[in-house]
Amino acid sequence: MAKVPFLSGTAIDALAITGRDVMDMIEELLARRDRGTVWWADKSMIRTPDGRYMMSVMAAADDPACLVVKSLIVNDRNGARGLPALNGLIMVLDGDTGVPVATLDANRVTELRTPALSCVAALRLCRPDTSIAAFVGCGVQARSHLDAYMELFPLHTIRLFGRGRPNIDRLARLGRDRGLGVEICDSPRQAVEGADIVTSTITLYPPVPPFLDAGWLKPGACAVITDSSLPWFRETFGAFDRIIIDDMQQEAGMAKKLADPDMVSGDLADLVAGRTGGRGSPEERTAFNFRSHPVGDLAFAALAVTRAFGNSRGAMDRSPGTC
Repeated sequence: MAKVPFLSGTAIDALAITGRDVMDMIEELLARRDRGTVWWADKSMIRTPDGRYMMSVMAAADDPACLVVKSLIVNDRNGARGLPALNGLIMVLDGDTGVPVATLDANRVTELRTPALSCVAALRLCRPDTSIAAFVGCGVQARSHLDAYMELFPLHTIRLFGRGRPNIDRLARLGRDRGLGVEICDSPRQAVEGADIVTSTITLYPPVPPFLDAGWLKPGACAVITDSSLPWFRETFGAFDRIIIDDMQQEAGMAKKLADPDMVSGDLADLVAGRTGGRGSPEERTAFNFRSHPVGDLAFAALAVTRAFGNSRGAMDRSPGTC
């Protein structure tokens, strides 16, 4: 068998896949699931006694015909080794034959596909005049979400609260480079109150007790909660008029819920298909609360492999129309 191509982060960036490209593919794949040609499995997780978090997700499609599996490990001790806390790999197989197609840098894919998932929901849950964005957590995901939001909304100000000053300063520079006003906040409440969209991207490690109150959000605001509700007081979620999660089927099997099931209006597929409504009025407080969604990795990997190799796999033979 020929050597399986690897798409590094640099190679992925060279493909010039836009946030809108990924959003469109996510929506298309969600629609195809309703037609029985896209599938995904629930997330698998391992937590080791020494604090490592291991995760794997899997999704497949008939067009393009591919199976995508992402595996990663989060280890807070990596910092002392000069490594990112999270590292992983995405494997793409031909969806018909099972022949390996490519592997991708999961770190870069995760960085880019997460804001695309957020934005699919935010388009339906945010006010169109959203102009003030608050970021609680100022690392990689905050930076990628900022760029994604700027494609959707007329932002003029960002508010920042985080645990690491270097990340805060980097996000502040990015905002100023984009022509935005930047407010570095002394407390999470100062960041949240009055913001139109609040995005929490707190990392799993080191763990912190909850410190965010949904009651701080103004009427009409939207919260994008990318961190499995970890920094939020869940008992305050009654302040939301509408909560959308990533996947109802996956959530049913989770011991610790993202929110009280009675508060959840539906999942991302329901929202895109119109089975559950988006924002119902200008004054509603809304939330998109998610762990991760395999359709995001499937969408990005399918775009990357198709754009990188067209109807071939580099040195590997394959049938036209496959991934």
